[in-house]
Amino acid sequence: MQISRSGSVLLTGAVAVALAVTALPAAQAAPSATAVISEVYGGGGNSGATLTRDFVELANAGSVPFEVGGLTVQYLPGAPSAGSQWQVSALTGTIAPGGRYLVAQAAGTGGTVALPTPDATGTIAMAAGSGTVALVSGTAPLTCKTAADCAAEPRIVDLVGYGSAVVREGSGPATGASATASVARAASLADTDDNAADLSAGAPTPVNAAGETSGGGQEPEEPGPTEPGPVRIHDIQGTTRVSPLDGTAVTGVPGVVTGVRATGSRGFWIQETAPDGDPRTSEGLFVYTGSTAPAVRVGDAVLVSGKVAEYYPGTATQSITQITGPRTTVLSSGNALPAPVVLDARSVPGRYVPSAGGGSIDALPLEPKRYALDLYESLEGVRVRIADTRVTGATTAYDEVWVTVKPKENPTRRGGTHYASYQDQNTGRLKVMSLDPARPVPTANVGDVLKGRTTGVLDYASYGGYNLQATELGTHVDKKLRREVTRKQKKNELAVATYNVENLDARDDQAKFDTLAEGIAKNLSSPDIVSLEEIQDDNGPVNDGTVGSEETLKRFTDAIVAKGGPRYAWRYIAPENNKDGGEPGGNIRNVFLYNAQRVSFTDRPGGDATTPVQAVKTWKGVRLSASPGRINPTSPAWESSRKPLVGEFTFRGKPVFVIGNHFGSKGGDQPLHGRFQEPNRSSETKRIQQAAEVNTFVTALLKADKSARVVALGDFNDFEFSPTFTALTKGKVLKPLITTLPASERYSYVFDGNSQTLDHILTSPGIRRFDYDVVHINAEFADQASDHDPQVVRVKVDGLWF
Repeated sequence: MQISRSGSVLLTGAVAVALAVTALPAAQAAPSATAVISEVYGGGGNSGATLTRDFVELANAGSVPFEVGGLTVQYLPGAPSAGSQWQVSALTGTIAPGGRYLVAQAAGTGGTVALPTPDATGTIAMAAGSGTVALVSGTAPLTCKTAADCAAEPRIVDLVGYGSAVVREGSGPATGASATASVARAASLADTDDNAADLSAGAPTPVNAAGETSGGGQEPEEPGPTEPGPVRIHDIQGTTRVSPLDGTAVTGVPGVVTGVRATGSRGFWIQETAPDGDPRTSEGLFVYTGSTAPAVRVGDAVLVSGKVAEYYPGTATQSITQITGPRTTVLSSGNALPAPVVLDARSVPGRYVPSAGGGSIDALPLEPKRYALDLYESLEGVRVRIADTRVTGATTAYDEVWVTVKPKENPTRRGGTHYASYQDQNTGRLKVMSLDPARPVPTANVGDVLKGRTTGVLDYASYGGYNLQATELGTHVDKKLRREVTRKQKKNELAVATYNVENLDARDDQAKFDTLAEGIAKNLSSPDIVSLEEIQDDNGPVNDGTVGSEETLKRFTDAIVAKGGPRYAWRYIAPENNKDGGEPGGNIRNVFLYNAQRVSFTDRPGGDATTPVQAVKTWKGVRLSASPGRINPTSPAWESSRKPLVGEFTFRGKPVFVIGNHFGSKGGDQPLHGRFQEPNRSSETKRIQQAAEVNTFVTALLKADKSARVVALGDFNDFEFSPTFTALTKGKVLKPLITTLPASERYSYVFDGNSQTLDHILTSPGIRRFDYDVVHINAEFADQASDHDPQVVRVKVDGLWF
């Protein structure tokens, strides 16, 4: 599973689990150098209060903008009971360096003065005298209720306990809060992680991102520039990825406005009309206006003063060069825009990025004629144009679509772009978004075409890297991509499939069950055995100790019958509570479904969450010590990760051993497009260890019976060319069937416009006659039940296995 918007976890050409949109402090125990809770007031609307609402004020103590989209402000009573729950208020937008951000909370019946216009609004009724407020990465409520537990919670960015709050930082809570007093940090925003020392009581002084106060006043703005200064855009951008003027104040930078972004990270792009002729220096630049909507239009000729800053949207990403805290003067309007730079198969280099031996490429001189990422960086903020581009990544829920400007670059059979190796990153991929909220990118599937011209500004983001912020969109041409249906297995063929059903639990709506069920009954043609990944416990992310999945599997198998499939039985081993990773409280696990009319399951007692299954040699061959069982579940390789499920089946009198897998995610890997090259694939270490465990178990089966029929399958979260698969197939005990397909068909997942394989089926040497198929029903489509495609192998049995 890819969680595409949860954080700065970025992947090396693959999937992610990812969670915030900016680099965050590790936990509340570490003093914040970026966002802090600057003031807390719970007396709004109380008797004697002047202000009508409670509020929480945030501030940015850092030198670059701080994105708060995906973060929340949460509140817990000062003396929480067993039934107390953290209350949550969602945030959007950005806090400028040194700026404030106001979160309005519940209103009371008292008070006469309104807050300034809030930047976010919640409904939490905070206590005036005592409580705890936390700034949290993510939207899920916290569960900690003691200072020690909250200190160990990595999602907490900052925390303030006030009054007599049990949960607080340091020696004690900030004191003195009342109906007429808030607790606030000093102007320096110092954060020593000691609430009693860092915050003091005083009259409430709420300030919003626009600098407005509750008295209706506003911090005075300096006037905009009237004359061009000495610095031009290409001087700011320089010949490397980092501006030579980073941190420097600039005055009167001239340019024409080429694009305006009024939502999200607000601001506008300007471009030089008299370029310097150096292909390394970009002539475009982003002007960041924070939470204030830009007061300019495309075609305005402007002068901009402010501070040059390099904004890193993620810990391993490249940066965006921009002007912050801008003061802008519009000189004229309706000016012609600079001609766009054409990006196509001829202009984009075939090599992707220079190497720095794993280090940062920030200081390397740009070589735009040699490397694609250098070309894109040299055009950061510049108008570009693409034409007649093929879609390689379907439109997402965030109105993004991936295209390629190189139609002949590793095409898949169905119109995508195949990711074949770590050295072949596919340089023609580009993400397209629209700057016009009234005209978002069309809903498109892989293989569709954006016909004609798509024009806009080249930008950079943590998700996917370089992207085209379109002011002109090509026409969507639907190429009628259809979901595949595999053939039905013959009487003497055993059909074994794998399907990642993306965090399925009994609380999901019926439509999800029905769509997934149709995939099994119709598109997979009702396999005899289905290994499922990402089945959760019956109440999903509710973290109450539930570990069983009976209700979930009953709904799912009922839905399969309703779609024309067989009545499947199931086998699984429930995990220990919160020991298998995945969504907190979800207790994710692997499950076997099987059609008892065609295949039987050999039940042997002894399998549980912590007991390792063993290969037992007998005079008839090999059997399992327990069925179902788990492979060495207490090994450090499986810590906080799904454990492989092993089952012994019988088909036409022959035993078959099936191993359902879901290896550790790629969360934490550095991105393909990042500033560290080559990227560090840190998550690979655990998967190599997991692969070695599976290989050891399969080797034991084959040592006991060299002709044992073994099918290992599932979501391995890695590529067939990875070190994970070197460890998994060591000794040639398993063969990855994806390598038996033509290169244009070797994919089950699409990430950042790359079609790649994370799901696999592998077989032992005892299985020689097979028919293998990846069934494309999800990954290439904007409308998908899961982000993974299922796959199936049909093994022919005629007395002997060939």
